[in-house]
Amino acid sequence: MHMADALMTPAVGGVMWGATAMATVYCAKKVREELDESKVPLMGVAGAFIFAAQMLNFSIPGTGSSGHIGGGLLLTVLLGPYAAFLVMTSVLGVQALFFADGGLLALGANAFNLGFFPAFVAFPLVYRHIVGDRPTGARIVTGGILGAVVGLLLGAMGVVLQTTTSGVAELPFNAFMLMMMPIHLAIGIVEGLVTAGVILFVYKAQPDILTRSASGASLAGVRTRPVLTGLLVAAIFAGGAFAWFASASPDGLEWAIERVAGTEEIEGATANLHESAGALQERTSFLPGYGFQDGEAAAAREDGWPVVDLGTTTAGVVGAGITLGIAALIGFVLRRRSASRTPATF
Repeated sequence: MHMADALMTPAVGGVMWGATAMATVYCAKKVREELDESKVPLMGVAGAFIFAAQMLNFSIPGTGSSGHIGGGLLLTVLLGPYAAFLVMTSVLGVQALFFADGGLLALGANAFNLGFFPAFVAFPLVYRHIVGDRPTGARIVTGGILGAVVGLLLGAMGVVLQTTTSGVAELPFNAFMLMMMPIHLAIGIVEGLVTAGVILFVYKAQPDILTRSASGASLAGVRTRPVLTGLLVAAIFAGGAFAWFASASPDGLEWAIERVAGTEEIEGATANLHESAGALQERTSFLPGYGFQDGEAAAAREDGWPVVDLGTTTAGVVGAGITLGIAALIGFVLRRRSASRTPATF
């Protein structure tokens, strides 16, 4: 659900950039107040895991479409809503700048759709309401699935509203909404199962991470190494090898656009800002499409196994590493600024 720049006007893109910027400043302020150094590694590793997991497009049977997890709810459960929004914005920024996944003009909208709705709507109103302060396996599964579905559907609705406000004639509101909602419902169910599975892993490995992150409490004294190791290993394998198996079918957004407009790509209105954003993205994206520029995507062999694609492997490992570094750096800088403003006690 990474929108391209052609789907919105500079005015709408600017408004969404503004909304995301305000949310980012507010979240940074809250993280600076709450964050302890023990949570910084988890921010980095969780961001790397979400980057890698988003590379794994899975087929939606009977539709000719595919989807990938958004990861907003999972980040929120692990980190709390404020840190989760900052990490999600970092993930999407890395994807747009270095891999040309999602437009730079649309980055504010993508961050809002994939970060704000799961963190500040689905998490408190759905997941927390179901799971409560005494999580059980059944509650985690139910909350994870329903929370992920609600967050993704709200994000899909945001895409429809943003394209409609931008006046994209090829995507009339009713027809586009009719295509977007069912396909993202299916994607959301899969994401919910993945989200619930990861949360259950954390719950069994170290349940204090879930309870303390939900309340904004410190992770000091909590043994996080098993969770960090598990997520880091999963990120390496997901981005480095499992991405070879990713579906080549159009994702839910592209599928919906094709069903409504008859093509996966909308030309949209062009403006100087569109051209400038596109030119900047061409200069910064060293692995566009998560592969070498002169390479081809992995093709399936006759026995069903993919051809080893070093471009995909490089993109997965490098992208996860960059995301890990940026997310951890954000946490470290905010923590340092908080500590520098705290009066010394003796």
